Amino acid sequence: MEMNYLILFLVALVPMITGFIWYGPIFGNAWMKQMGFTKESLKGTNMVKTLIISYILGLFIAFALVQMVIHQMGVFSTLAGDPGFNEQTGEAFTYFQDFLTNYGDRFRTFQHGAFHGVLYGFFLVMPILTVQALFEKKSFKYIAINAGYWMVTLAIMGGIVCQWL
Repeated sequence: MEMNYLILFLVALVPMITGFIWYGPIFGNAWMKQMGFTKESLKGTNMVKTLIISYILGLFIAFALVQMVIHQMGVFSTLAGDPGFNEQTGEAFTYFQDFLTNYGDRFRTFQHGAFHGVLYGFFLVMPILTVQALFEKKSFKYIAINAGYWMVTLAIMGGIVCQWL
């Protein structure tokens, strides 16, 4: 399967764009209150370093979402180790080409990817954030703000990856 790496590099920007809006005008004040931050306490943060690291981690998420939202990747992963597959020869490669011809565009929509993004947000990210928040003695509001951000962000990222990768 060919990947459009430009799309992955663009998708990696989604967490920062969503975060700018989510933790800015939408929930910025509520989030700062939950964290015990003030605008003054946030001054002096090295935003260049923070944005670079955030972008790199966004790339990690984008690459992981390829496996999670594109079902055809499961077949690819299953067959990729067979002899001749990487050289584009052999029975497994022929089978995979036929499979893509028949099913390559199945479930490859923005809506389907967004659905998976929400599922991963709800069933993976939210429980992880909740366990961490419980031990940190954070409130339900803290959990809701952060888990909501990741559900929305993963929905957008998953949708883009599924539709345009």
